[in-house]
Amino acid sequence: MFMKKRGHTCLVVSTMISLVLLMMVLYGTFSSQQPGSSSLRHDSQLLGRPLYKLDLSWPKNPELFTGEVFGVAVNQYDGVVYVAQRGDKVPKVLVFTIDGDFLMPWNTTTLEMPHGIFLADASSSNPTIWITDVGNGPYGHCIKQYSASGKLLQVLGTPGKAGSGLDPLQFDQPAEIFVHDSGEMYIVDGDGGMNNRLIKLSKEKEVLWMHGEKGQGLAQFYIPHSVTVDSAQRVWVADRGNKRIQVFNSITGDWLGTWGSCFTEDAPYSVRLTPDKKYFIVVQLNTNQISLLDAPPVGLIGQCRVVSMIQLADEVKPHLVDLDLKTGALYVAEIGAQQAQKFTPFSLGGSFL
Repeated sequence: MFMKKRGHTCLVVSTMISLVLLMMVLYGTFSSQQPGSSSLRHDSQLLGRPLYKLDLSWPKNPELFTGEVFGVAVNQYDGVVYVAQRGDKVPKVLVFTIDGDFLMPWNTTTLEMPHGIFLADASSSNPTIWITDVGNGPYGHCIKQYSASGKLLQVLGTPGKAGSGLDPLQFDQPAEIFVHDSGEMYIVDGDGGMNNRLIKLSKEKEVLWMHGEKGQGLAQFYIPHSVTVDSAQRVWVADRGNKRIQVFNSITGDWLGTWGSCFTEDAPYSVRLTPDKKYFIVVQLNTNQISLLDAPPVGLIGQCRVVSMIQLADEVKPHLVDLDLKTGALYVAEIGAQQAQKFTPFSLGGSFL
């Protein structure tokens, strides 16, 4: 049943993408014979813009997805992809190569309901994987660090106890964690629980600053769902319940701006930067869209602007994403389709990575 659903989804998505690309080529060919046509002007607007195409060969064994896929993390140095899934009696993490070969499952009993997954220390000899667990059992409401082979290394939070405390640290359905190269951590907590917080921790796990008020005002949240940090000391948070992205100074925690005009139809669920730092990848689950937004220069937030989009088939339900920072490949965790998919970047008339 699941195989048929995933196969149908892949076929639909592949067909849609192929048709779009074919139309682009045909329009470009036709327009080149009519320099004054509106089609040529339309195509010229696509030149150099980032686009993606589905990699139908990844993974080589899609039947290995046996649960709802919630998160994905990529180690571009080792060429490994970690996929987090939920379900009874299923491995909570599946490990693949970037070429689609299956490496191993994690048959750990310390994970209940994985939500977000993040790879830290990727360039080191001992990369680690951080996973937020929104389960209600004895191991839930925590953020856990694992070795590359699935060994539990440490736990942030109080296992099995939802809360809002800072000493000791407690979470209630923590949505995602971003670990900076400096070792500092940014956590959005939670995914529908009592907390609506953005927390910054030091390398020593001490709270440096926090925004934790529920609401629609500036620096308030309603289901903060994803977080990333750019190279200009700015923190970008997908404020899902408020259908916006909020931006903060990573050093001081000061509010810098808000993007909402791009999310009138559906909320942002995931936010990540492309390797060239020029675009944000933003997922909208209910409209089954993945949008690329211009990343603003230093000192400016302005308004969001969509430069291109991937439209997935109905009921795919993309949740969280990650990128291979070496090749630019995009990996998407899809709850509805119960799979992860890989998209490779290209552009018309220019390079994109």
